[in-house]
Amino acid sequence: MKQITVAIAGCGARGMDTYAKCVEKLNGRAKIVAAADIDPEKLQMMRHHHGLSEAQCYPSADAMLAAGRLADVMFICTPDRLHYAQARKALELDYHLLLEKPISPIAEECAELAALAGERKRLVVVCHVLRYTPFYRELKRLLDSGVLGELSSIQAIEQVAYWHQAHSFVRGNWRNAELSSCMILQKCCHDMDILLWLAGKHAKRVSSFGSLQHFKAENAPEGAPLRCTDGCPHGDTCPYNAVRFYTTRFHDEGDEWPVNVVAPEPTEEKLAQALREGPYGRCVYHCDNDVVDHQVVNLELENGATVNFTMCAFTAHGGRNIRLMGTHGEIFGDMKANTIRVMPFVGEEKLIDVSKLADDFSGHGGGDARMVDELIHLLEEGDSPALPLTSIDRSVESHLVAFAAEKSRLQNGMVVDM
Repeated sequence: MKQITVAIAGCGARGMDTYAKCVEKLNGRAKIVAAADIDPEKLQMMRHHHGLSEAQCYPSADAMLAAGRLADVMFICTPDRLHYAQARKALELDYHLLLEKPISPIAEECAELAALAGERKRLVVVCHVLRYTPFYRELKRLLDSGVLGELSSIQAIEQVAYWHQAHSFVRGNWRNAELSSCMILQKCCHDMDILLWLAGKHAKRVSSFGSLQHFKAENAPEGAPLRCTDGCPHGDTCPYNAVRFYTTRFHDEGDEWPVNVVAPEPTEEKLAQALREGPYGRCVYHCDNDVVDHQVVNLELENGATVNFTMCAFTAHGGRNIRLMGTHGEIFGDMKANTIRVMPFVGEEKLIDVSKLADDFSGHGGGDARMVDELIHLLEEGDSPALPLTSIDRSVESHLVAFAAEKSRLQNGMVVDM
């Protein structure tokens, strides 16, 4: 069987630390043959860990694309605003794609890439990894079995966690909508996608409320400096103290995410320097963030069923919970606990331990590795593979719902027809 070759554009937390490692788990079925990043240190790490030559490494995704088609598939893991142009060029070079979400922060560009993928007969897998997890696949199986009767309502929450919000959406790359995209798209198109997939219906109407409530200058404690490293008088009591948080994580977990985002291949010295000089040492009340820290989205589906979704920064732990209510029963799922409780109105309740359904739950509940494995498997099948579970034409609707939700939020919760 032909070995599938891979080019990776963007060697950050997703490109190098996640998907490159997923390729390594495939036991030789795929091989990384090219990589690109604007950070020379990350590119050097990629060379070292994956045996690439200097000629196989490029100083930017654009430089790699200018070199022509170098592999069977390109993984695009660059910042949100770069996805469209890079994906378009890659499709024109006849690459298949693994495309990080969001596809684009602009609706027309999402539709254009989906159409181009169809014209070029290229697979484009959008990284809606939740569909690949044992947890959501089991929920889908249960729904399709009819155990709930007719689905009437879904209630779901994404518990972002206070520290994750501070890391990624206040100090980090996704803090500002103009630099990346709105929160409900960049973070929660995962959720928009999975909720529509579970229901098996299209969205008819959308409304939304939310705001940036807490992480802004007027809420800074008196005397708080611009950086946590500058002797903040509230350092001992502030839950967002960067020095305490990242140092503790480094001591407890080593160079795992999110510490390795602050300082690639961190040491005590590198981490301390990064906090003194880089974005992750900033006071959360003195950043250039503007994305919301809490938001609710309401959907009416085409069959009259309703969905209520909440994302909130202010939770002690991360994770997703979901409640599915139908005419014959109810299901409650806790992704962090990996449990699903099935509660039929007639008959015995059943508790499903999802941890017994699979061996690997690393990376988004096991979704990352399964997504990469499915894409490689489809490419191994030849010139006319089946469509992947998160093919771009299936994934665009989640983005359209997110765009509608943000439009509604910005217009005082106005109902938006899809």
